Amino acid sequence: MKGDALTLEIPAAAVPQGTTGGAPAPGGQAVLELHVAEMRQLFNAMDPAPFRERDLDPNAYAYIVDWGRETRARQPLGLVVRLSREAATPEAGDLLRDAVHAYFGQRADATRLRLRQLFRVGRVSLLIGLAFLAFVIVVGEYLTLRIDKESYGYLVKESLIIAGWVALWRPLEIFLYDWWPIRAEAKLLDRLSEMDVRVVGASTPAGTP
Repeated sequence: MKGDALTLEIPAAAVPQGTTGGAPAPGGQAVLELHVAEMRQLFNAMDPAPFRERDLDPNAYAYIVDWGRETRARQPLGLVVRLSREAATPEAGDLLRDAVHAYFGQRADATRLRLRQLFRVGRVSLLIGLAFLAFVIVVGEYLTLRIDKESYGYLVKESLIIAGWVALWRPLEIFLYDWWPIRAEAKLLDRLSEMDVRVVGASTPAGTP
């Protein structure tokens, strides 16, 4: 995945989990390496917020999340950022770690809020659907008694009941299918907000923490 000024690489794509570029990762940790010229390229250049509070570059964010989805659940995660034009300093490492943790933490909170909103919509939709189903059942029974021909009355009644069950499809879809991918995304973002972050500068030996 490449942007205009951002080069992203995932050396672990073809190697076993728990390794990074062929070297064992500590404690079975899955490690992603990103290669950029300067650390600022990891952040959204259009964001006017202070550097520590900036959003990640959309390409970097999507790349990291896609990588995280391929790791095992509960597997420790790590991010190594390799700079080709800058030297790594402890201050830069702390700043990047705090910024990455804060950004993914914010995204996890926003995802959980989206899940709560979805459940709220589901509850309201369920109440509306049940009320509509009860209404069409009553109307169907009434029309059955009013229509002279029994077969026509039965047809009208069953059609209304089918319409009532159709009205319940959306809340059932929410409570059976729609919520769990959002919950899984929130859990992944929580893991990414706690991952180990390390910066390796142009003049930093590969094995230096």
